[in-house]
Amino acid sequence: VDVVVHGGDVFDRPDVLPSLAYQAYQPLRRVADAGVPVFIVPGNHERSRLPHTHLLTHPRIQVFDAPRTFMMDVRGVRLALSGFPYERRDVRTRFRALLQETGWRDVAADVHVLCVHHCIEGARVGPQDFTFTSARDVIRTADLPPEFCATLSGHIHRHQVLERDLRGGALPHPVVYPGSIERTATAEIGEPKGYLMLQLASGAVRW
Repeated sequence: VDVVVHGGDVFDRPDVLPSLAYQAYQPLRRVADAGVPVFIVPGNHERSRLPHTHLLTHPRIQVFDAPRTFMMDVRGVRLALSGFPYERRDVRTRFRALLQETGWRDVAADVHVLCVHHCIEGARVGPQDFTFTSARDVIRTADLPPEFCATLSGHIHRHQVLERDLRGGALPHPVVYPGSIERTATAEIGEPKGYLMLQLASGAVRW
């Protein structure tokens, strides 16, 4: 593994005790201690901001605490990770501006990846397969830049990879939801849980 991206909701609430934050951060610090860079997208459960971040300080751990682009060299490939924390104020309208604030267009990279914690059109949840479409907290797939290799997102607990828009047309790149690693509600009882491993090369993604 060259890079770990945590899609957000490290915690289930924003007001956690320092001792709990320390315990939650320890697995991420161990990954970073092993030489693997870790990138974290703060989620809605954290109110878009990780608590007690002084306990997370590490040269290989980066947090999307604002719209940012992080650059790194991975086996000779220039990888750019762009993203922003959970946007609580109408992300559908603000998405393009937030993406521009990351400065991704000013970065010369071989591979661009978008990291968010949001609903994106076409994502499905629940036993009735509820589909996110046009609400203010749903990002339009038409707004996803084709220059990106993939969009990685937390927030949705069901594992799924979106490759088609609501009309059946091909997306400019895959939208990847690893899903949650634990069942957080009875509605998720039949869903597979875990994480997702991606291979990125030459603008293509495999999972």
